[in-house]
Amino acid sequence: MLPADIVRQVKRIQLTTGRQVADVLAGAYVSVFKGRGVEFDEVRPYVPGDDVRTIDWNVTARVGAPYVKRYVEERQLTVMLLVDMSASLDFGSAHRSKREAAVELSALLAFSAIENDDKVGLLLFHRNVDEYIPPRKGQKHALRVVREVLARGRDDSARASAHRKRPLARQVAARFGAFVRRRRAGTRRATDIAAALEFCRRVLPRRAILFLISDFIDDGYIKVLSNANRKHDVVAVRVTDPREADIASGGLVTLEDAETGARRLVDTGSAAFRETMRQDAQVRADALQRELRAVGIDLVTIDAAGSVVDPLVRFFRMRRLRARR
Repeated sequence: MLPADIVRQVKRIQLTTGRQVADVLAGAYVSVFKGRGVEFDEVRPYVPGDDVRTIDWNVTARVGAPYVKRYVEERQLTVMLLVDMSASLDFGSAHRSKREAAVELSALLAFSAIENDDKVGLLLFHRNVDEYIPPRKGQKHALRVVREVLARGRDDSARASAHRKRPLARQVAARFGAFVRRRRAGTRRATDIAAALEFCRRVLPRRAILFLISDFIDDGYIKVLSNANRKHDVVAVRVTDPREADIASGGLVTLEDAETGARRLVDTGSAAFRETMRQDAQVRADALQRELRAVGIDLVTIDAAGSVVDPLVRFFRMRRLRARR
């Protein structure tokens, strides 16, 4: 039995995002993501009457008998949502946390897919795979996807909500990756993007659209991401918060890395410190964009303090224009 607050949140998200899909995203989604028309299914022995153009010469040479490729009609898409559940997503300095923004984005994408009669699946991960829901169609299934994202992050979101009620100088303690080297061993809820992508490689036999929703506080995953993009259409969605780059002046503050637990005392009243933090955040953002561009992966940036719909619409528009060239 689901808690009453989870049920209320699901209904609110369904009402809000459903209206946004109907009014804004439905046409944009359809115009960008389309089925491939035909999909390779298998090879089988040649029988008289088969089109000789379908002969698979590699298999034929290997087994010493003619084999042909068989294709099936495939217009339906599979959309897979890979949602980061690591501790750094708890952070939020405005009306919602990065995790809450990720939930809303997941709902928008799930309902857009269902509206187009596509399949949608979910993979929740942090350092390990938390939960996997295989892709299926239908409104009930889309609601289950949203419900699972909400329920999985319920305890963490409650902790983050209490954290945001503290003075602003304490809010920035959620993360300070520029000052603490990540420690793989002994991390609490750290991020492992490569493991999530490797899991998708094993469970998704056919091409899918992978929306990787994370704040990308991780390293060593670009090669795996590039390999995944060769088989699937990978879209990276980075969720940010303005206070991660623009910290307010609050005097001496102990900052804590949410994913490692490492702490450091800093002087947020120092203009030099705030400028260094801003530059470091920009360097990380630029490096991510550069690495993704090098392997042909699109990047969408979602600000937890702003609109989730507008960046998604801009992405769809960019994809549509690029397809026409």
